[in-house]
Formats: sequence, structure tokens, C-alpha cells
Amino acid sequence: MADKFGKFYTNPHDPADNAFAITKNSTTDLANFTRAIYVGSAGDVSVTMVDETSNTFVTFSSVPAGTILPIRVKRVSTSSTANNMVGLY
Repeated sequence: MADKFGKFYTNPHDPADNAFAITKNSTTDLANFTRAIYVGSAGDVSVTMVDETSNTFVTFSSVPAGTILPIRVKRVSTSSTANNMVGLY
């Protein structure tokens, strides 16, 4: 089936059209910066936001399983206790 929306420009606030499994890494950026993160298993999510120039981490505490955080992220710390995270972009 053809994509009826394929010819339109995509804005950062539009729904994601791709996804990848997030591998936590405190020193390396994700291959794709996210529009949102799906949290599969509850816990803390420690991230560096896309516009953060000093690579400082901010922690979203006690994120429930099944949550979609609408955040643009370039790095997910190994100190995150949440698991089964999926980057949406």
C-alpha cells in the first residue's frame, strides 16, 4: 500500500516513522537522535538531551513501563535502571 503522507515534510513534533532498540552508553551518542523514547520496563531513565552541549545527564525518575517520553535525546546513560527502551524517530 502507498504511503499517503510520504510526500509531506516531517516536523519534529510529528509521529515517529522509525524505531530502534536503545543500547545504553554513557560516552557515545545514539545512532539516531530521538523524537521520543518508549520505556518497556519501569525504572529511571538518565539521558542527555539533544541541545545539551556539555553532555550532562538528566534523570527521569520512576518511569512506569509502557510510557512514551516525548523527549529529543542523543545519549542514554548506563546508569538508567529502565530497560527494553525503544528510540522513536
